[in-house]
Amino acid sequence: MEMKTKNAAAPLLKDVAYQKIKEQILDESFAPGSFLSERELIEILQMSKTPIKSALVRLETEGFVTVSSKQGIIINPLSIDQIIDIYNLRIALESYILTQISGKLTEEQCRLIEMNLADTETKCDELDIKGFTNEDHAFHLLLCEFSGNREIYRVLLNYQDHLHRITLRHLKKDPHRMHKFHQEHVEIYKSLKSGDDQAVDLITNHLQKSKQKLLD
Repeated sequence: MEMKTKNAAAPLLKDVAYQKIKEQILDESFAPGSFLSERELIEILQMSKTPIKSALVRLETEGFVTVSSKQGIIINPLSIDQIIDIYNLRIALESYILTQISGKLTEEQCRLIEMNLADTETKCDELDIKGFTNEDHAFHLLLCEFSGNREIYRVLLNYQDHLHRITLRHLKKDPHRMHKFHQEHVEIYKSLKSGDDQAVDLITNHLQKSKQKLLD
């Protein structure tokens, strides 16, 4: 009976280790390009080596870290090329999504977007960067969900962790940029609700400006 309990707990521990390490990578508590050792992670997480090793294998597969026998654990930075590629992909996919839903939002979909915009405004006023980042991404995923295109939704969802990291970095440079993001979301929503032909241009400009700000 004891053996079963330990076996059942092992996956939970490695998942907890994975989540905790990833969170510190995303908010850059573990700085891009920095080095860590297993010993440091054991002390930080207060866990044994086994779940940490399992978590690192997963994080390396996802591109967050490189595990080197000589250098230890390297926190992989996002390259300029990666940032450009991710934003160009978003522009292509999200522009298409908006052509599919413009002028077709249901009352319930409008209600969900308006709730998100209200929550986003609150996070702006509180200068809550992490909370805003979550709401910002939720807005874009809602629009994708409303299109009914599961493949595009899956692709964008797969990039959420990297987008979270990028957005946090952007807003830490200029927290008041949150208000601008929020206003741009409001304008995109108004355009979608009315069904005018401005939504694609609005979201393209929204994402282009975000990309350029990161490259400056």
